Amino acid sequence: MIDDELLNLLRSVDTPSVCNAIEVAQGQRGFNGFTRGTMLASAPDQVMAGYAVTAKIKALAPPDETADVIRARRMAYYRAMSEGPKPSIAVVEDEDFPNCIGAYWGEVNTTVHKGFGMSGALTNGVMRDLGDLAPNFPVVAGSIGPSHGFVHVTELGTPVKIFGLIVAHGDFVHADRHGAVVIPPEVLPKLGAALETMFAAEKIVLEPAREEGFDFEAFEKAWSAFEKART
Repeated sequence: MIDDELLNLLRSVDTPSVCNAIEVAQGQRGFNGFTRGTMLASAPDQVMAGYAVTAKIKALAPPDETADVIRARRMAYYRAMSEGPKPSIAVVEDEDFPNCIGAYWGEVNTTVHKGFGMSGALTNGVMRDLGDLAPNFPVVAGSIGPSHGFVHVTELGTPVKIFGLIVAHGDFVHADRHGAVVIPPEVLPKLGAALETMFAAEKIVLEPAREEGFDFEAFEKAWSAFEKART
């Protein structure tokens, strides 16, 4: 499990910084465990970090199973969300994508999931009730809409796909207004040091670039030092 110091650090940085730090920790470019395309954030100034509890939903058409089966799966879903390892994030794939209509994430569901001790929700589906979502429970979603349609849970605990990102149950996810990233388990213990290295290296370029009289020669010198600092 992640320690409190690293968790607090991850909650203080944005997702692009985490993507960069993963490359620093791995010592190479080419990491591709992140979302593609533009997502929407209910709270643009907030980030979420935690272990994924995965599920799938549909909403375009009524379910073709009996009401008892649907209710049992729904209760199993909420049990899984409540009992997942903390910190946890609900990662829910809407199987109707890209034609999602069912606003699964609204006032009620965000309040319930926050009550379970979860840290936020990531979905390719729909959110609503933007003025009434549970505070400090960020949702990063694919769209906004007014109705829940025929929304029902179809799967629990299986791998899901969110804007090109495959998330397995138990993966460690970081997400904000930029999208989401799955942090490889072998990288997670190294991430604090990698973030420190990255921020220190970036200062080598950023500080002179903000000074009066910055020019190409100053940039070239700073960039050479920056490249050495990242290795």
